[in-house]
Formats: sequence, structure tokens, C-alpha cells
Amino acid sequence: MDQTDWERRLADAWASIDRYDENEFRALIEKLAAELPPDSAVGDFERASAFDSTGHSDLAVPLYRKALDRGLTGERRRRAVIQMASSLRNLGRPEESVALLTAEMHAPSDHLDDAVKAVLALALTDLGREREAVSIAVAALARHLPRYQRSMANYARLLVEPEREEP
Repeated sequence: MDQTDWERRLADAWASIDRYDENEFRALIEKLAAELPPDSAVGDFERASAFDSTGHSDLAVPLYRKALDRGLTGERRRRAVIQMASSLRNLGRPEESVALLTAEMHAPSDHLDDAVKAVLALALTDLGREREAVSIAVAALARHLPRYQRSMANYARLLVEPEREEP
């Protein structure tokens, strides 16, 4: 199998998701995943993503776990963590989501950092930790602002820093 061609066909399938009903789309991804070896972490990840994208978080989570257990690497590994954490949150398990994403905050930085922070902020909100959630969201947003980056980063820090008593 030509991996480059497979990745192109996969990207085309994902780009066309809105042209299919959920069962047709999952069948399309299943057909592509079936071209991979049966123990493929990538296949598990793509199946999980298809379930997730069609509203079936409950079916996606076990496949994300399986993909990660099978050694999923690279960007797909990080996406699997983010997507599984989001699914866990949707399933009413925000504690698990926060645990996954808190660990992921220590992974090497890449273009998915803000996605990690966004989902973490949502999960923290579900746990009643709104100040921490806003702090994370504002800090992530601050670096994208044309001005006020320093001020916003400080405000974000002050949201979670313990209040100091006046002497």
C-alpha cells in the first residue's frame, strides 16, 4: 500500500464529511482503515475519530484508548488525547479529561497546544473550577493578540494566584 496515497484518500474523506450521513461516513473511514494491518493504531484512531465526529463519543473512547495502547505516535497521538479528553467530558467524566490534558500540557509544544488548553478549560468549568479555566483560556489567547499580550498574560496569572494580604 502506498502510504502517501492512503493519507491523501483519508484527507479527502475527512474533507467530504458533510456530504455523507453519519453511517455512510463511518463506512467510508472503516473501508480506509481496513486497508491497514488489523492491529494498526492509526486505524483505531481513524475509526475513533469517525465515531466521535458523528456524535458517538461512547464508542470513540475505547478506540482512542486502544490506539494509544498500541503506540500511536506523532500528531495523531496528541490528537487522540485531545479528542478522547473531549469525549470523556461529553460523557460526564471531566475528571478523567482534566487528568489527561494536564499531563498533555507537559508534552513537547506544537500547533495543538491551544486545543489542549481549550478542552482543558471546558473540562475545568465542568468541575466548577471556572477561574482556573478562564486563566488558561486567556493565557492561550494572549499570545495571539496584536497588543496587550503582556497585560493579558498577567491577568490570566492573577486569576489563579493566591491573593496576597496587605501588610
